[in-house]
Amino acid sequence: MYKIDISERTLHFKQPAGTSRGVYTTRHSYYLTLTSDELPGVEGVGECATLPDLSCDAKPEYAVTLRQVCQMVEQMGRIPYDMIRAYPSITFGLETAFASLFDAAKKQGLPIYAPAGMENLVDLFDSPFGKGEEGITINGLVWMGTYEEMLARLEEKLQAGFHCVKLKIGAIDFFKELDLIKRIRDVYTQEQVELRVDANGGFLPENAMSQLEALAKYDIHSIEQPIKQHQWPKMAQLCRETPLPIALDEELIGVNVRSMKEALLDTIRPQYIILKPSLHGGIYGCNEWIQLASQRGIGSWITSALESNIGLNAIAHYAAKVYGPNVKMPQGLGTGQLFTDNIPMPLEIRGDKLFVVK
Repeated sequence: MYKIDISERTLHFKQPAGTSRGVYTTRHSYYLTLTSDELPGVEGVGECATLPDLSCDAKPEYAVTLRQVCQMVEQMGRIPYDMIRAYPSITFGLETAFASLFDAAKKQGLPIYAPAGMENLVDLFDSPFGKGEEGITINGLVWMGTYEEMLARLEEKLQAGFHCVKLKIGAIDFFKELDLIKRIRDVYTQEQVELRVDANGGFLPENAMSQLEALAKYDIHSIEQPIKQHQWPKMAQLCRETPLPIALDEELIGVNVRSMKEALLDTIRPQYIILKPSLHGGIYGCNEWIQLASQRGIGSWITSALESNIGLNAIAHYAAKVYGPNVKMPQGLGTGQLFTDNIPMPLEIRGDKLFVVK
């Protein structure tokens, strides 16, 4: 018999986190504490966190739905995946709670029974990364701001040892952002610093191709979501004709049914997809995306979605598990440094790698 307690907490950003959709100053999360009569003395913790105006499940009745789903899990003894596809953040919070419960039980030598369909959660934390033996290469993140702010943040990331930097663009004049990128390339080659840019849907369809061509001159690894989502024909044309790889992010939000995922990938044919478990179906949904993308020769990587360290920790373990040891593609897992009041977890950034501290 499982029991789930729900608590909530608001975290505060060290500095405003700006995207083309707006600025975040706080982050509200719900935390699930999972216990079981059959596993005395151990508990698992998961985080359910939506992003306003972005998450498909960020609705006024979220807290009520969360309580109802948790009661359902208590009664059924498992995660009802097909019933909660429309709630990716709840799915991920439950998966994390179960995975950490199983991990805590294993460490105490207790026998574990994983409900059907949840077997992959038993060893989520069991990897060379989880044992503190290997780190995961991550990208440095430069938030939107004035030209001077972005330049200072960029130099800070490079001095910290990052070899892959992601710039949020779309807040200031495009040509100023282009000048910022040019300044980087004047000093650092493509081999020295990999540059990614994230437009968060900020380009207009009629201007997007010329902007992509301008960016391509500076050896950009990829651009995330150049135009707003739900414009499949226009996005498909961009992906066919683009001079630099396009990665879909927001486009995947709310596409929770397998057949729709197949239709999206077959129609748009992006070069990459970027997966955030809290937004894209939890571990269950992200596994589906990765499988379908891989079958079509589409690359992927995993990033956090501004979760606290509880969620970030689980996402890092998931990335290590799904891509295996020695993950080569830098993952977007450097967000634990963003908050003034984050929850302590045994995670540490050394240079451009994220490690579990043992």
